[in-house]
Amino acid sequence: MHAGITLRTNALFNKEDGRSVTIAMDHGAIAGPISGIVSPTSIVKACVEASVDGILTTKGCVDAALEKWSRGPALVLRLTGGFTVLGGKFEEELIVEPETALAYGASFAAITVKFGHEHEGRFIKQASLAIDRCHMLGLPVMLEVMAKGTLQGAKFASNNGEAIKMAARMGAELGADVIKTYYTGSKDSFAEVVAGCPVPILILGGTKTNSIRDVFQDIYDSLEAGGRGIAIGRNIWEHGKVGAMLQAVNGLVHGHWSVDRACDTVSIE
Repeated sequence: MHAGITLRTNALFNKEDGRSVTIAMDHGAIAGPISGIVSPTSIVKACVEASVDGILTTKGCVDAALEKWSRGPALVLRLTGGFTVLGGKFEEELIVEPETALAYGASFAAITVKFGHEHEGRFIKQASLAIDRCHMLGLPVMLEVMAKGTLQGAKFASNNGEAIKMAARMGAELGADVIKTYYTGSKDSFAEVVAGCPVPILILGGTKTNSIRDVFQDIYDSLEAGGRGIAIGRNIWEHGKVGAMLQAVNGLVHGHWSVDRACDTVSIE
């Protein structure tokens, strides 16, 4: 199934520069209609008009926005979840079958592994077996890797460079085709993450920040360090000015824009 994996992977990455602007909008399954994705049709329409490379989302979002979809953005369909902000423990379950992703026309499946979690072993086994099934179907996998726990006996931040370097490589070892993870906060430490991971890395956005400039700076620096793009959601569409935000991140990733130029596009200081 090598041909299927290759063709679908190529759908997510720009042929000219090998980078990807993937917009995550799978948050509704966990938190409901939060600001920015109240209307699936509106946000999908904006992404299509901006010619983003991919959209990471859920079955329901695809169904609701089907009329606005085009042949452009590659679909990355989330397979894991199974918890909500109403009291769930943020423990990943496989809730969508790989065959369903293919039936939806997905180019990628998205799975999350939380390394260092008390159920780490179950998450690893679940992801590894799901990746095997996806690959047998010719479907590549974007593995979102997170790390928690301790290093040398001390707790660490979610973007700790050493922890992310380990998690990214561990995800690749499970057979992931693309890794989605945190930017580590510095070009030097993120360059180590990239060097130690044999598959492309896209940075996630995490919780919403109030500084758009900081978002743009992280994107710029991650690319300078060898990252291959973004898989960001709420730090793009929850700020408002969605069209301008999408233009700015496209410019940063594909146009080699400066951070100042991206900020000017969104009209911020």
